[in-house]
Order: sequence, then structure tokens, then C-alpha cells
Amino acid sequence: MDMSVGVTLAVLGAALLHAVWNVLVKSGADKELETISIAAGSGVVALAAALFLPAPARASWPWLAGSAIVHILYFMFLAGAYRWGEMSYTYPVMRGGGPMIVALIGALALGEVLPPAETLGVLLICAGILAFASGRHDRRATAFALANAVVIATYTVLDGQGARASGVPASYAMWFFVANGVVIALFGLARRGAEVPAHWRRYWKRALLGGSCAVAAYGIALWAMTRAPIALVAVLRETAVIFGAIIAHFVLNEKLTRRRLAATGAVMLGLVALRL
Repeated sequence: MDMSVGVTLAVLGAALLHAVWNVLVKSGADKELETISIAAGSGVVALAAALFLPAPARASWPWLAGSAIVHILYFMFLAGAYRWGEMSYTYPVMRGGGPMIVALIGALALGEVLPPAETLGVLLICAGILAFASGRHDRRATAFALANAVVIATYTVLDGQGARASGVPASYAMWFFVANGVVIALFGLARRGAEVPAHWRRYWKRALLGGSCAVAAYGIALWAMTRAPIALVAVLRETAVIFGAIIAHFVLNEKLTRRRLAATGAVMLGLVALRL
């Protein structure tokens, strides 16, 4: 499968939406409650859409359940990374490490061996993304971010296969967010108790905004995985770090250093290589 211009532009749009909801999490006073709230918000938004779509094929249900469980770790590690480190550092580490792992899994387990030009594009983009992570940072932020890179690779492969088996990628994406929202909400209630509904009542509009961005971003990515190799979609959507760095600079007052600008150039060259 090749990646068309239309699919490329759609995935870039998804990357922007992904960066937006991550900025919402990072800007929240309590990172854990913010992640739980947005996960619940995404479940509400997805349920409203899922009711009007045909159910995904049964073959995709085990993939969906596995991904929802794995996402517990994703949101835990996300909250930890944003608690101890800047978004412009932790976001690139989390998002940059995942695609490299996905590319290896795609080649070794799924038989999706990329041609030389696309392999070069993947390497350039991942190198550029990781180069965003400049300077000295709290070791706890690094640990959470690296752990989440592994989690991201895991759920990307699970959902890529699940979307393909579902027959209806859009429906798979919506029911994934419903399941994920329920699982994360229950997990949050077990950890934080009454703080979870109290936070929701206060910030429900923010939760629905973040949830809408998350649902749209991942729904587009899953659809794209049915039209192009999973590894290519995975690495392309991680250009979200560029959008994230720019938004974090203006909204969170984080520095946009020369090194990060150079890293942006590497990502751009990688995108060009993917289109050769």
C-alpha cells in the first residue's frame, strides 16, 4: 500500500488535533485528573457518534479490548511525564520513540517492509522528533516518556490490526474511545474517588473539547492505517511534536530553541522522503 497525498494531509491534520489535546492536559493544574477527564470526554463524544454507525466485526473486538487496557498505562505515563517535565521535551520522546518500534514490528511481525526512500523518511522524522528533546530534564520525566513510547507502539499495532479486521474503521475508533473512556473513568474513580466527578463538573467543557480532538485525531489515524502501511501512518502522525512545540511556545511559554528548529527541518526532510 502507498500513502496518497490525501491520506498524508489527513494524518497531518490529525497530528495537529493530537497536539491540541495534549496542550490541554499539560496546561491543567492536576495532570492526572485532566487526563481522566479528557478520556471520559472522548468516550462521551465517541458514543454519540458510534450509535449511528454499524458495529465493528467481531474479529476486531479482542484488539479493541486489548487496546483499551493498554491505554490505562498510556494515560498514567502521560500524566507522569507532564507532571515532571516540559511538554516540548516529554512529548517528542513519547511520540518519537513509538514509530521506530512500530516500524520494526511492522517489518518483523506484519511483513510490512518499507522501501529505502520510506525507510529514510522514517529515520529522519524520528531523529528530528527525538532531537526536540534537548537540554537537561528530570529523570522521572524521561522515565515516564520512554515507557510511554513503548506503550504507544503497542497500542498503535493493536489498533492498526483491529481497524483492518473491523470492516468499519470509523466504528472501531468510536467504540474504542467508548471502551477506553469507561475503563479510564473506573480506574480514576478507584484512584481519586470523588475528585474525578468534581473535576468533571468544573471542567466538562474543556474535557469535551479535548475529547473531541482526541477522537478526531485517532479516528483519522486508524482510517489512514487501512489505506497505508501502519508504520508510515504512525511516524507521520508524530509530526504532532512540531505543532506541539509551536503551541507550547505561545501558550505555555516554553522555549523554541535553535536545536528544535533544526529538528523541525529534519522532520520536513523526512516528509519529503516519504513522498519520493
